[in-house]
Amino acid sequence: MFQATRQRLALWYTAVTAVLLLLFAIGVFVYVRSTLIERVDDTLNHVVEVVQRSLVLEPPSSGSTTYWVNPEASFHSNAAATEVVEDDRIDLEWFSPTGELIWSTLSIPLDLPLHFSQQGETVQSDPDHWLRQVTKRMDVAGQVVGYLRVSHPWFEVSKPTQQLIFDLALGTSLMVGLVAGSGWWLSGLAMEPIQQSYQYLKQFTADASHELRNPIALIQTNVQVALSDPQVNPQQQRQQLEVVERLTRRLGRLVDDLLFLTRRDSGMVQPQFQACPLDALLMEVLQDQAAIARAQQITLKLEIVDPPAPQHPDPFTLIGDYNQLLRLFTNLVSNSLQYTSSGGQVEVALQGCTYHNAPHLQVEVKDNGCGMPADALPHLFERFYRVDPARSKSALTDTANTGTGLGLAIAQAIVQTHQGQIRVESALQQGTTFTVLLPQADI
Repeated sequence: MFQATRQRLALWYTAVTAVLLLLFAIGVFVYVRSTLIERVDDTLNHVVEVVQRSLVLEPPSSGSTTYWVNPEASFHSNAAATEVVEDDRIDLEWFSPTGELIWSTLSIPLDLPLHFSQQGETVQSDPDHWLRQVTKRMDVAGQVVGYLRVSHPWFEVSKPTQQLIFDLALGTSLMVGLVAGSGWWLSGLAMEPIQQSYQYLKQFTADASHELRNPIALIQTNVQVALSDPQVNPQQQRQQLEVVERLTRRLGRLVDDLLFLTRRDSGMVQPQFQACPLDALLMEVLQDQAAIARAQQITLKLEIVDPPAPQHPDPFTLIGDYNQLLRLFTNLVSNSLQYTSSGGQVEVALQGCTYHNAPHLQVEVKDNGCGMPADALPHLFERFYRVDPARSKSALTDTANTGTGLGLAIAQAIVQTHQGQIRVESALQQGTTFTVLLPQADI
């Protein structure tokens, strides 16, 4: 599918460019050809003007009122006309008022009828010889004294235009070939993120389906067992209802996480930025997680490092979405509690810092739990990614304490929304540290 789309894109690139280049080449050819013809016509008209000024007229003889042109004096002895003709490869023909050829610079007279035309016209003198001609009638005192026909070789136009056609065809072909190659390459670049998104969507759909399938199957199984038992044991029924309740809560969390990420990706949910006291927010997070920490016998504490020289009254306040930030740090603290053994410790530290010459607030969530291998860190913020494959199995037994695999992906999304950064450092059996940097704009 993607290969066929790439081929169509490359073909469209090439076709559109070929049409544009063809139109450009035609435009250049028409412009150059018309310019050459115009130059030839200007030359022919200039010669006509020079010859017209050089004509030697004989006065009417006795008993006649007709002027006549002396060809010998007008052409053979006229240096100006001869110079123009020789320099520009132009041939002259002089006709009598009755259309008879009287004088010509051609060795062989042209077998062409006299056609009066002050505008240039292209004529064929023989199968291999074309001429550009201008024919002008010469009048003196209202009398026609003759016709002057000036001819210029057509190869002065045809030869450069033929070379131009070859050059344009060669250049256009090379450009089309280059565009075809670059179009294939560019279409590959254009298709790459689409293909990656498609593969990511397939993987995301498969993971989401898997995460939804297990709790739904367990709910169905427990309900079927309860319905199939004719003698209901209250204790057993209560256990089954508790399992269903935990699975329902897990499904609710999963759907809520999926909805948050989907709305965030599509831009449907815009953050509500306001002044957020980050120290008070972290205190609220630890209060919410204190019961879980006590149940697991984990020490949970918060450390706030006061700045030596605060720049404003509340040095730990930033502009952000309070609910999203609350969710961000709840996910991080909950994640640390989940993978820290009894008797362990989770520390949250808040302090101000400077990052890229701008004030930031830094929050560290550090635990001394089981940690993670180094090869898992690059994938840690991927959706549905779990370091330990056994965690997905735990959903079958302890669904209340099992995450959805989306907590860290949501945390990263929230940090990106606030134009911050999140980093993680971890080592097996030594613990994990999440570091969040959030820009602290002026309030």
